[in-house]
Amino acid sequence: MRNLIAFPLLGLAVILQSSVVSQIKLLSGYADLPLIMLAAWALQERVKSAWHWAVICCAMLSFVSALPWPVLVISYLAIVFVAQALQKRIWQAPLLAMFSVTFTGTLFMQLFSFITLRVLGTSLKFGDVVGSVTLPSLLLNMLFAIPIYSFMRDLAQWVYPLEEHE
Repeated sequence: MRNLIAFPLLGLAVILQSSVVSQIKLLSGYADLPLIMLAAWALQERVKSAWHWAVICCAMLSFVSALPWPVLVISYLAIVFVAQALQKRIWQAPLLAMFSVTFTGTLFMQLFSFITLRVLGTSLKFGDVVGSVTLPSLLLNMLFAIPIYSFMRDLAQWVYPLEEHE
């Protein structure tokens, strides 16, 4: 039952990403709301459903994204893997872990997307992509990381409450 919250929340995130967040541009880069939400969810200590959320998010994004679906699946599953690995090691500094996952996830997603698009025949210059897309996207993701992390922390506390001992 706890996993059911993922459908409306990730559906809303995908809709907001495709309609609103993608219009908030810095140069040619924009924030990746589902990436940040998955990273924040996977960093929560009590959360056991981060992998489910990643699969649901990939399925939803595959309908609205122009990227090939393997790029989405590999990238988002890698982000959840890194987040859970960091959550076990940096549990005393959750915001540091959030920034680390957001940073590495954004760079990995952008680099993997660039390589995939180059293989598919798109003529992109690496320097132009880094300067116009990757760095602005990284900045916007870092700006959105703190409020999304606090929202996801509160949601995780609501979905996975501490058990009261009598």
